[in-house]
Amino acid sequence: MAAEWANSGLDLHLVLDPRRKAASLEEALRAAARDGRLAAGTRLPPSRTLAADLGMARNSVAEVYGRLVGEGWLEARVGAGTWVRARAAPLSSAPVDRSTRFDLDLRGGLPDGSAFPRSAWVDAMRRALADAPTDALGYGAPAGVLVLRERLAEYLARTRGVRTTPDDVIVTHGFGGLLGLVARALVARGARRVAVEAYGHVSHRAILEAAGLELVTLPIDADGARTDLLGGSGPPSLDVPHCDAVLLTPAHQFPTGVPLSRGRRAALADWAGRTGGVVIEDDYDGEFRFDGQSIGAFQPLAPEHTVYGGTASKALSPALGLGWGVVPRALRADVLDARRRTGSATDALSQLALAAFIEAGGYDRSVRGLRGRYRARRERFEALIAQHLPDARVVGLAAGIQCLLELPPGVDEAAAVAEASARGLRIVGLAEYAADAETPSTAAARPPALVVGIGAPPEHRFEQAVAVVFAAVDAARRGRVGP
Repeated sequence: MAAEWANSGLDLHLVLDPRRKAASLEEALRAAARDGRLAAGTRLPPSRTLAADLGMARNSVAEVYGRLVGEGWLEARVGAGTWVRARAAPLSSAPVDRSTRFDLDLRGGLPDGSAFPRSAWVDAMRRALADAPTDALGYGAPAGVLVLRERLAEYLARTRGVRTTPDDVIVTHGFGGLLGLVARALVARGARRVAVEAYGHVSHRAILEAAGLELVTLPIDADGARTDLLGGSGPPSLDVPHCDAVLLTPAHQFPTGVPLSRGRRAALADWAGRTGGVVIEDDYDGEFRFDGQSIGAFQPLAPEHTVYGGTASKALSPALGLGWGVVPRALRADVLDARRRTGSATDALSQLALAAFIEAGGYDRSVRGLRGRYRARRERFEALIAQHLPDARVVGLAAGIQCLLELPPGVDEAAAVAEASARGLRIVGLAEYAADAETPSTAAARPPALVVGIGAPPEHRFEQAVAVVFAAVDAARRGRVGP
């Protein structure tokens, strides 16, 4: 059966099997997109129109479109129709070509930029400028604008249980800025070694090493990082040498998703008190707990030994570049000295705006709104996995903006990432977050997994991005590279 249509300016010849119209339509459209007869950017007819032209049910055509969107051949644009998606060359098992065009993003830790409260932020900026005294527009104090430190001290005590005063707060350029200052301050005081979690941000480990610190890896299990090993009480196979500090994500380990258990918290506080070690707490998404009351910060258990760090990146936007640290007074002068030596400063106008935003309740409203949005996405993701990948498993605390998807048996992690990349989806495997010094026993215990960020896609493209994950895993399972 040959069919042609000329709706919306499109004229294309398709050969369909009358006994299997839907399947042959899917094959014909896929082949036409693959060989270039359907050029990238071509708008396809509406499903109703194409169904009428081909003598098919509209639902059948819509399902065909949906499957091809999931595979990455087509792109559905809300209110605009269905288009042939611009495609990158298929990837092999070789490293990903960084020139690849990525239309979708499911990397862990990224928030939904479309949720940024633009109008409320503009209002806060206006109020901040109107109320700011002249001296606030000059060269500010290294610790940051006082009014923001006051608002942060109140907010952190109220929402995260942090023990602090405005004098303890230092405003930085994101958590990375805080980590760099603390690392340099520790080295200046004679520190030589820092423990890190077996999985975590590569950039954070690089910051510590750049400051001159040697890294020691703590394994991770169902109770979080093995802080019980810091005192040298573990078995010889897991011996941890003396460390001067430890970097942790206690409330929601990044990226495995497990919280630090009560026993491990107690062991960590005991270690810090006995040895004078410094705990660097990255509380990157502590406000976003979905299944009950949020897990409080570790800092109140050992406030004299803990640097507590947070940012506005998840509740507002990474573009603001605002982070903060609650620094023990014994370390505060050294951290401020490190800041003076680097010459770094944080935008004072953005600090004033954030202070006004917090005071007006905007920050709390943003957190509450995003918590509801990300909870719904996490639940939807789990439901879709149960429906389409029942032999995969979503693990990790019901919190934050990423979770771990343990792949079905026999599916190679790197192959799944490559298949997703070939379909224009940015996603990262768990192995990419592993520390170089990770113990073999921990590595062997971890099945292949993808770190799935549920935050980054705008609302109308979330399920499209998840559909690409299904297509990539299916292709990796069958050993096929490229759609």
